[in-house]
Amino acid sequence: MRARRELVTPKQAGIPEVGVRRVPGLRREEVALLAGISADYYLRLERGRDRNPSVQVLESIARVLHLDDDHVAHLMTLVSEAPRQRRRRREEVPPPGALKLLDSLVQPAFIEGRYFDVLASNSLARALSPGLVVGGNQLRDMFLDPAEQALYPDWEAVTECFVANLRQSVGNDVDDPRFVELTGELSRASPRFRRLWARHEVRGQRGTPIRINHPQVGELTLNRERLGIGGTEGLMLVVYHPDAGSGDADKLALLASADLPTKRPAEQRRIRVN
Repeated sequence: MRARRELVTPKQAGIPEVGVRRVPGLRREEVALLAGISADYYLRLERGRDRNPSVQVLESIARVLHLDDDHVAHLMTLVSEAPRQRRRRREEVPPPGALKLLDSLVQPAFIEGRYFDVLASNSLARALSPGLVVGGNQLRDMFLDPAEQALYPDWEAVTECFVANLRQSVGNDVDDPRFVELTGELSRASPRFRRLWARHEVRGQRGTPIRINHPQVGELTLNRERLGIGGTEGLMLVVYHPDAGSGDADKLALLASADLPTKRPAEQRRIRVN
């Protein structure tokens, strides 16, 4: 809430700007006044000391902070969920049916875990990006591997999307050891990740096009779809596909034909998480 409060200007909130302001965005007292609650109550909410606000209060705060639907949903999740009890270690294992489907797809496709670990991938996905090899982590590669970064002409926008997706995915489960390990590593090694994570942006996954500058076939634009896998905790089937009849489709077909001699069934691995 503090991060979003600091992004809203007094002008956006309809507050006259008088004199020099020492804080970015709105003051807590201003948010409280506009939301119709006491300043002390808002302070407790912002600091996480009160986890039982009404929906009406949250909606009022969301209105003042200009939150979109994704941010409102994230806010509701943070305050409504009790912290989860520590679970026994489990494995992120793609179901056999999902693996068969993956192996039958002619488009680049892979299965990812909750924190973007690559659990299984087909040969065309691996030909499209070295970062989609089984056992890799897309977030780690996106921020720490220069070769992976070079694949994306819109790298800055892509990283913004990944970090916003991660924050939505983790929800209130911020003490998950796998999440703590990954974000800790990235925070230490990547200044850009630290900056993006501090912004508290939240964004749902959408099938928006993504540009890839492939060293063999050149630049191509593909649609990226994420489909939830039933019976799993957050596993997703991700498919890259071009528009039918486009030059991108021709380039992808060329890449597929070049990969045919070494084509193997979809590879998979198990990821142990908490």
